[in-house]
Amino acid sequence: MIGLKGTLNVIDNSGALLVECVNVLKQKVNNGWGSVGDEIVCVVKRARPLTAAQAASATALKVRRGDVRRALIVRTKKPVRRPDGRFVRFDDNAAVLLNNKREMLGTRIGGIVSADLRLKGWGKIVSLAPKPVTRNIALCCTHVSTTLPVLLCALTCSVLGYAIGSSAGLPFPLASLGLGRRQESTEDDQPTFGTPEDFQKAIRELRHTFSNEGYESGVVSTDPDDLRIHGFSENDHHPSAPHTVVVYPSSTEDVVKIVKIATKYRMPVTPFSGGTSLEGNYRGHATGGICVDMSNMDKILEIHEQDSDIVCQPGAGWMGINETLKDKGIPLFFPLDPGPGATIGGMMSTGCSGTNAVRYGTAKGEWFLNATVVLPSGEIIKTRQRARKSSAGFDVTKLFIGAEGTLGIITEVTIRLAPVLPATVAVAQFPNVKKATEAVIDVMNCGVGIQCVELCDSEFMRATNLFGTSERTYPEVDSLFFKFQGPSQASLQETARIVKEVIKKHGATGFELARNDKEAEDLWADRKNALYSGLALLEGSRGWGTDVCVPVSRLPDLVYETKRDIQELGLVSTIIGHVGDGNFHALLLFRNDEELAMAREAVHRMVKRAIKMEGTCTGEHGVGIGKREYLYSELGEGTVELMRSIKKTIDPLGLFNPGKLYPDKSMKISGKH
Repeated sequence: MIGLKGTLNVIDNSGALLVECVNVLKQKVNNGWGSVGDEIVCVVKRARPLTAAQAASATALKVRRGDVRRALIVRTKKPVRRPDGRFVRFDDNAAVLLNNKREMLGTRIGGIVSADLRLKGWGKIVSLAPKPVTRNIALCCTHVSTTLPVLLCALTCSVLGYAIGSSAGLPFPLASLGLGRRQESTEDDQPTFGTPEDFQKAIRELRHTFSNEGYESGVVSTDPDDLRIHGFSENDHHPSAPHTVVVYPSSTEDVVKIVKIATKYRMPVTPFSGGTSLEGNYRGHATGGICVDMSNMDKILEIHEQDSDIVCQPGAGWMGINETLKDKGIPLFFPLDPGPGATIGGMMSTGCSGTNAVRYGTAKGEWFLNATVVLPSGEIIKTRQRARKSSAGFDVTKLFIGAEGTLGIITEVTIRLAPVLPATVAVAQFPNVKKATEAVIDVMNCGVGIQCVELCDSEFMRATNLFGTSERTYPEVDSLFFKFQGPSQASLQETARIVKEVIKKHGATGFELARNDKEAEDLWADRKNALYSGLALLEGSRGWGTDVCVPVSRLPDLVYETKRDIQELGLVSTIIGHVGDGNFHALLLFRNDEELAMAREAVHRMVKRAIKMEGTCTGEHGVGIGKREYLYSELGEGTVELMRSIKKTIDPLGLFNPGKLYPDKSMKISGKH
């Protein structure tokens, strides 16, 4: 909750960066405190300087330091109780400014927060960013014969086809699609979608279906602002298109109804979860389609403390889950920790991880025990039982991890939990990023209790000093943030001693260990605010965020070469990374089309460099639109064609999240980016 003098990050694109609360409206209700969805009066403490064009414009929103504005609270660090009785807490306090019509200014808000805001009557978002341009991108298709062996196709279809290729839910015979046979093609097999008239019929049928079930009219939305925020993101710069309609299901059965209507009218279907992805994973298709927003399906259904697992819906956020466990006094938590707004469905679909991956691994490491999935046929499957391990056939659950909604829509998940252990935080400075990453390799080989180790380069540390929420002033040099974990305070102190000795050999200075839990929390909050601090570093800029991952031994060279490359291009950027597992992120800032082209080229070279070092084009962001072109060079033609064959078997009409994940064959030939 937020009280008077409380400070909040501003996450819209108004130009304001930090505000201080001076009044909480409706304060008599909450004794002067504000929570998510409450309106406040605030003073702008930090703002980007106005450009000459903004200062001269009569219509531009002019936000300056010292301005008094109204804002809406969208995140709080203090746990707050939601209407369903659960608690939610975020890593920072954040707000969105309101215009004189009490409408929220442009940003993307999803998951738990969007559901709460809708309950409190906040449905409209005013966009300050340019409207997206719907583009039909004609990709050059060269005549290429499929080289996937017949045996591979037959094996895929025989194993998967029996289980999920049933024609029971389809309005056409599967035999007519030639399933189980090799599909010879000389070009990309582009799906055939319905006409605009078909899509309008589908919308009418969706409204009729859900009105008969007693749902409110907002469950099926064609509001232009709603369509835009589901088909466009400020977080990436890939081609965008709005969906035709957004539907908010509340159950697995609702999803089945949506899928069957989509199949009837040949309408693309794109699942939407927390809306935090960075590679265009939930973009609308150029022809339009149905966006299935899972934010109403956000409940924890079962908690099995003795088994260390829970069953939840895909719209449940990982932070909300952990707060619920904490509030119930259950000493367990879900350790995968991507962005604060991420939800379980999206985390599973993109194969996410986060800062804890050093200790706990990624989404592909047995944290998702099973899933209930609605297939493109409308059939509901459960991938396995709840037992901790099973050797009954191959792992169907993992078929949907990283599939990005192209094979099915996840409606229920069983996730494994880990015990909460004592932890603390330390920070140290290094001569350069190469020395810092070399130090990490030695630390990891010592076998001490490392939960997280994060690289923050000199530009990030400068941004934190200028725009961070912490009162601490850091040396503006390449630094490492460590989170130590162990069964006791004595073990934490021993780990800190060993790490300090090891990193000193690599030129580390200024090693500082948090003296208490509050100091540890503040140190880690500065690391978690990386995006907001980085974006504020260059006036009038936007950011291109990307990640790659390589074997840990190759990381020092990769980070050093990438940083040098970006500097030679003259771009401003920050580099941060979960370097303990070879994963790092770059945020490249740009102000115009010329700099955007330079950033795009820098990202391309970074990815090529990583793949050459036996790494991957994406450590944890998924493929989406942005990384499709690299799969042939990373995985090889045989693996990519196997993926495409599985997709065609499960989704023969190609309706589920088309244009994502699977590269076009023209990308193999042209190497175009």
